[in-house]
Amino acid sequence: MIIDIHTHTFPAKIAALAVEKLSRTSHTLPFSDGTPEGLLSNMQRAGIDRSVILPVATAARQVEHINDSSARLNEEYENENKGLFSFGCVHPDHECYREELARVKTLGLKGIKIHPVYQGVNLDDIRFLRILDRAAELDLAVIAHAGYDIGFPGVVRCSPRMARNVIDQIGQFRLILAHMGGWRQWDEVPQLLADTGVYIDTAFSTGSFHPLDDGHWKTKEETDMMDTDQFMTLYHAFGPERIFFGTDSPWSDPQESLEFIQNLPLPQADREKILGDNALKLLNLK
Repeated sequence: MIIDIHTHTFPAKIAALAVEKLSRTSHTLPFSDGTPEGLLSNMQRAGIDRSVILPVATAARQVEHINDSSARLNEEYENENKGLFSFGCVHPDHECYREELARVKTLGLKGIKIHPVYQGVNLDDIRFLRILDRAAELDLAVIAHAGYDIGFPGVVRCSPRMARNVIDQIGQFRLILAHMGGWRQWDEVPQLLADTGVYIDTAFSTGSFHPLDDGHWKTKEETDMMDTDQFMTLYHAFGPERIFFGTDSPWSDPQESLEFIQNLPLPQADREKILGDNALKLLNLK
């Protein structure tokens, strides 16, 4: 089974506008219309069986509504056996974060997504530390954007060092650092995090991204991401049990993302762990 642990969708009424805005901000091409139906179409084309949708709350007032919507989506798509399910979310300024995370658990959501850049708070700030400690207490998985963000040049709010600070203070919990542990900070990731229990995902990190034809990205070097050698360095540092396949849909071509993993010089058993077995185990999926 192939599971994409890192995707994004938007409600139908705002999907087109949201994707267009994010595309212009990041100067990158989208590969779907940003709706669940668009994601399902891409999954079918690439041969992906299940996808995890990761919602982001950019304001505290959005949190309850997003979590309710995520729970409804899960019920709808589980009943229709369509292979999509959503995480919940939280915002670092949410005053009732303890109660809301408990409600996330009650709603049956497997974990939460946080995005320190979009939410304007460093991962090792007390506002996130208390949320992460509560998530650990509830045994909720947490997926965090890590490293630079293509839409916010020069901004890092979840560096490998910050992630290490979190682990040193809270201890081990089910933390997945997106974008191979820190987008374009990959040299620091094994040095600071390989000896922890932190997980990493492959979303928007392999091969090259596809730029808009607007002249922003001038050279191929600017659009290159992780090559085979860089990936194998992290594979050897973390082991196959701590790496999850992700695409960051709609911002990567899922077929290209999958082919990168399929073409790596890995034992087949390790490839299967990365592509789906690890997600089945971590999220207790059937």
